[in-house]
Amino acid sequence: MSAEASSSGISKKSKKSKSKAVEAVVEGETQEVEKNKRHRKDKPWDTDDIDHWSIPTFTAPNTDEHRPFLEESSFALLFPKYREPYLRSIWSSITSELDKQGLACELDLVQGQMTVKTTRKTWDPYVVLKGRDLLKLLARGVNAPQAIKILQDGIACDVIKIGGLVRNKERFVKRRQRLVGPNGSTLKAIELLTECYVLVQGNTVSAMGTYKGLKEVRRIIIDCMNNVHPIYRIKELMIRRELAKDPKLQGESWDRFLPQFQKKHLSTSEKTAKKNAVLDRQSVIDSTINPNSIPVTSTSTSTTSATAAPPAVVKRTPFPTASKKKAYTPFPPAQQPSKLDLQLASGEYFLKPREKEAMEKRKKAEKQNETSIKRREEREEAFIAPAEKREESVEERRKKRKRATAEELM
Repeated sequence: MSAEASSSGISKKSKKSKSKAVEAVVEGETQEVEKNKRHRKDKPWDTDDIDHWSIPTFTAPNTDEHRPFLEESSFALLFPKYREPYLRSIWSSITSELDKQGLACELDLVQGQMTVKTTRKTWDPYVVLKGRDLLKLLARGVNAPQAIKILQDGIACDVIKIGGLVRNKERFVKRRQRLVGPNGSTLKAIELLTECYVLVQGNTVSAMGTYKGLKEVRRIIIDCMNNVHPIYRIKELMIRRELAKDPKLQGESWDRFLPQFQKKHLSTSEKTAKKNAVLDRQSVIDSTINPNSIPVTSTSTSTTSATAAPPAVVKRTPFPTASKKKAYTPFPPAQQPSKLDLQLASGEYFLKPREKEAMEKRKKAEKQNETSIKRREEREEAFIAPAEKREESVEERRKKRKRATAEELM
């Protein structure tokens, strides 16, 4: 027992000593150091003037130091037929821009595809992905001068597919038009606030800019396809831009300044209650107004009373009358005759197929004749001359005057 107790006591002491902070001797004084900071050492090269968030520029190495890649990387993308004339006209400029980055490209008009691949001069392993994005933007309708900017380090792209987000085609076209807005005003506001280039083309939306801006653009577009108007997100971005200018709000939450847009669907009972409240309020207003009352005006002189304007008549809105309830009957309504019953009653069911076809043709011809006659009459109405009124002669006017004078004397 004593041995076990002694061993357990040693183990407990060792655990306590590990959990405690380690003591370090600094200039003859004991100082407690935390366990996770025991092996930290001073870094004299890490000074405060160094910006750890800056991205160093990646330049091409010297020809003596450059070594080609072991494998060739390539990407091939298809393009629509209507982009072929434009791509043929600008392909020389695309080739020269990619050659500066050490990339090669091909335009295959037979198969309708574009290819970008690395060469022995390529020094940046990531630039082939930039070349792939360049071809993707060209295929989606972006102009060449704008698409070439994707080769820069601080610019990225995002092709958002919106074709499958809305099932109804008419609804999809209407919501896609919301992104553009009247005369492109909504699209211009999105570009100014997010600092991105946005192009709405067919079933996709192409965007170019910073990663932060692309995130906002994707959020606006997806919300618009889900029936949230872009003006709500635009207003929120405008408020965020103004709040970022205030240095006092850098470390605070901006939730109290941002608008809260809640989309609420009322149930049938809530809609009925809301409608009844409006009707009750209208009935109270109508009960306080007497339509037969005449406002009293001062009639000091006869001229004022004669020239006074008539009193304004207050129009009373008719109170909606409750619909009459139908008398309750425990018996169900009579069953309507089916199509087969109607054919049996008319004898059409027993006709042969040839006879049925002949009868349908005869009905169709009769209907066509009626329609043609009706249209012919409508066209001929324009050619019917109106009734002409003949002027009365002198004798007719004299007789008419004599007849009128004789009636007055009688």
